[in-house]
Amino acid sequence: MPSAPTIFYAVVDSSLRRHGSRGPPGGITTQHSEPPHRAAQGGGHVDRQPGASRERRGPVRPRGHRRTKTRLTRRGRILALTGAALAVLLAIAGTGGYWLYQRLDGNIQAAGIDNKIGGDRPANLSPGAKNILVVGSDSRDGDNAEYGKNLTTMQSDTLMVLHIAANRKWADVVSLPRDSWVQIPACDRGNGTTSAPDHFKINEAFAIGGTTGDIGGAAACTIKTIEQNTGLRIDHFLSVDFQGFKNMVDALDGIKVCSKQAIHDTKAHPDLEAGCQTVKGEQALGYVRTRYSVGDGSDIGRIGRQQEFMQALAAKAQYKLTSPGDLYSFLDSATKSLATDEDLAGVTPLTSLASSLKGIPEDRLIFLTVPNYPRELDVPTDKANISWQYPQAHTLFTALAKDQEVDKDELTAAKPVPARTIIVQVLNGTGTHGQASTAAKQLRAAGYTVTGNAPTLAKETTVTYPSGLEEQAKALAARLRTPATPRQDPQAAPGAVTLTVGPGYPGLRG
Repeated sequence: MPSAPTIFYAVVDSSLRRHGSRGPPGGITTQHSEPPHRAAQGGGHVDRQPGASRERRGPVRPRGHRRTKTRLTRRGRILALTGAALAVLLAIAGTGGYWLYQRLDGNIQAAGIDNKIGGDRPANLSPGAKNILVVGSDSRDGDNAEYGKNLTTMQSDTLMVLHIAANRKWADVVSLPRDSWVQIPACDRGNGTTSAPDHFKINEAFAIGGTTGDIGGAAACTIKTIEQNTGLRIDHFLSVDFQGFKNMVDALDGIKVCSKQAIHDTKAHPDLEAGCQTVKGEQALGYVRTRYSVGDGSDIGRIGRQQEFMQALAAKAQYKLTSPGDLYSFLDSATKSLATDEDLAGVTPLTSLASSLKGIPEDRLIFLTVPNYPRELDVPTDKANISWQYPQAHTLFTALAKDQEVDKDELTAAKPVPARTIIVQVLNGTGTHGQASTAAKQLRAAGYTVTGNAPTLAKETTVTYPSGLEEQAKALAARLRTPATPRQDPQAAPGAVTLTVGPGYPGLRG
């Protein structure tokens, strides 16, 4: 029978070669695009050689239709974006030996989440597809306590949603920046209390649910928040923490990175000179966590560095793990850092997930960051957070909910229409006093300019607009929790989009 590493290489090497990854670590090409308003300036990157394969994109279209070519290595990207978690999955898929399965099974932490999410969840519009929340946790508990004092026990450093199509022929990974300003619903804190609904950074949901240090509660509140802000049903979650990340890097003897500038960050603590060098341990962790001292200081820029680093990590795992001892050391370190929901906990379900990813062709994998813009365009005093861009964010999540591929070019090409630039007239069509005022208050809080309200009668909530304000109307209509179809109205108030609040007005997302 072939040895474990032989099987591992047969699976991983053929998959990576088929999907465009080339050469040993340090020879993988990694590039990332930033939105124009968040482009990184002089940031670090993982070294690569010329000749890397290209990303492919495609429009929203029925399942099974092939995409056209774009610029990034698909297999590398899928591993990069889901980080160490999916690098581990491919390694697990290639291991052999019942003894190894038993040992690794015991490492993986199972967390209950179903009874903590609640019943108000989006419908599952495509039962065969899978939506998996991948969390990079910066918990300060246990071995992670050294990374911060007087901080909330648990926080999410990285959030991504992996969508695997029902036909297993394509997959998308959507990055949700931690600075996304969203509505966080009421969550079970795990200590007998329930939090009040609030608006804050999306990563705060992990902290609220993880008040007592319970990873299941943290994941449940995060899932609840994502579902209510996107309308997308989440099926599973995977989480990797700081210490586990460090252990995996160290098991590979470090990762080579190249930075165009020196990185000395007093918060993340990397101490790196400009140029190429191999980082491990604290320096590796600091590199992927660095934010304020590189580029424009945004979370968007940090996402790009994390993607590049994790792509190189996956490539080096393929290149280095040539002996049973090395392979076991890596997998033992990796699985000790993994926490999943109860249905995904264990080598068998993780192997099944990995196998579904292995078969996805190169041109049917895509990376996206939810379309966004600086929130200061809505609230001038907020220079730290971002707003999701509508209607593009709605288009993205609706397509995934229906298991349809998305057009990355279309999502990223459109200029944002900030809420602050949209003047809204609110009409009360419910016949109940105060409904328009409540809606107007919510709109103002989100940054919209509200001109006033008036009574009327309507059977449903509608959005109408005069000539010239179609894009503004689409942006507002898509942000409603139950999106309306905007229509042009020659009688509409000039210079304003009209929101008529009907019975059962759903309110806004985010």
